[in-house]
Amino acid sequence: MSTPTKQTPPADRRPPADRGPRAVVGSAPVLAVDLYPRRRWLTIGLSALAGFLLTVVWSAEFVDSTIGDTVANSLLGHDAKATPIAGVGAGILFALVTGLAGTFTACNVAVFGAMAPALRGSASRMGRLRAVLRPLGWMCVGMVAVSAAYGVVVALVGTRMPQFQTAANVAGVLSPRSIQSMVVFGLVGLAMIYLGLAAAGVVRDPLARLTRRHPNAPMVVMGALVGAFLIGRPFGLFRALFRDAAESGNVLYGAAAFTLQSVGNIAVMAIALILLTQLAGNRLQRWFAANPRRLATLTTAAFVAAGVFTLLYWDLRLLERRGILPWYPVAPWV
Repeated sequence: MSTPTKQTPPADRRPPADRGPRAVVGSAPVLAVDLYPRRRWLTIGLSALAGFLLTVVWSAEFVDSTIGDTVANSLLGHDAKATPIAGVGAGILFALVTGLAGTFTACNVAVFGAMAPALRGSASRMGRLRAVLRPLGWMCVGMVAVSAAYGVVVALVGTRMPQFQTAANVAGVLSPRSIQSMVVFGLVGLAMIYLGLAAAGVVRDPLARLTRRHPNAPMVVMGALVGAFLIGRPFGLFRALFRDAAESGNVLYGAAAFTLQSVGNIAVMAIALILLTQLAGNRLQRWFAANPRRLATLTTAAFVAAGVFTLLYWDLRLLERRGILPWYPVAPWV
């Protein structure tokens, strides 16, 4: 009497978006969540709408000048724009302070999306602290690698780069500096939108295979995206630092200054994230545990909203501000 053979069910060849809820710890490493959002297209649509509306109400003059310049002037004790940077020591301090001052500029909106995967719950206070510090640490690895490398490049050839230019923008013309910003932030925005779609299970996660071998790789990639902000950053105080590093020709100074600029950019949000997990940790853990889809929904929303804002603000609204695009909706106070 022969033993019946056990048949293996056929592999599910449907795309990820059609398979329904499943464990995706290995295949959705950016999130490390177990389920996709229940109403994925509604989540994506509302998040994209939020990102667009933010471009409508965002006032660059308010966040750059009223907030950014005021913070920098207060911390430095003098007019940050009018006072020359006197030496390497002053430049290092200037880098950190202006990084903090640039926390709420349009460049940094994408940091919110990049930090979303670090938001996790844990039973103990120390467990919650470790749970948030570990991904933030790996994020800093990617961020420092890119920002320090760019600082070295600027020290070597910065005087010949678009960000070194000081000429005022002319209506109807895109300066090389504006083109650089559009390209860099356009690519960052597209990358974050794609990661948001991957978090929702609509497209394949591009980091899945890498993460199976290196579980911390997603946060390193997030950090690299944050570090890349400096490559396109038009913030006036950063451009003053850029020119000083370029004129110095000192690669160590360039690397250190740009690293501290990036650290300053994320410091406030990192502290806020740590406080949130410590003060609301138990409630946060219970909220995520009650419905495991919530973490996927939160991360999808953060990536998509930040990506849409970054793409539309730096590629479409910038064209309208330069007089090339005839119209873009903006709030009366902008």
